[in-house]
Amino acid sequence: MNKYELALVLNPALDEEAKAEAFAKVEELITRFGGTIEKVDDWGKRRLAYEIKKVNEGFYSFITFDAAPTAPVEIESRVRIMENVLRYLIIRKDA
Repeated sequence: MNKYELALVLNPALDEEAKAEAFAKVEELITRFGGTIEKVDDWGKRRLAYEIKKVNEGFYSFITFDAAPTAPVEIESRVRIMENVLRYLIIRKDA
């Protein structure tokens, strides 16, 4: 098992219910592929460094989790097609 961090930027136009639903889908993906969520760091709405899809803000969240080496590829392939996700990045953290 490796330790990973998922950085997630969601569309700022989402209401609280839709934001929670999108976030729950991502957490469900992590657990479906054998990951265990260790820590969730929600930064709230922040200004983006540059405009993405004509949007200047986004909801930032960082999820630290343990998973098998094959899990990040599977998670990325599904997060990539989620409509409300502006950007995402999964990195492997050193032990």
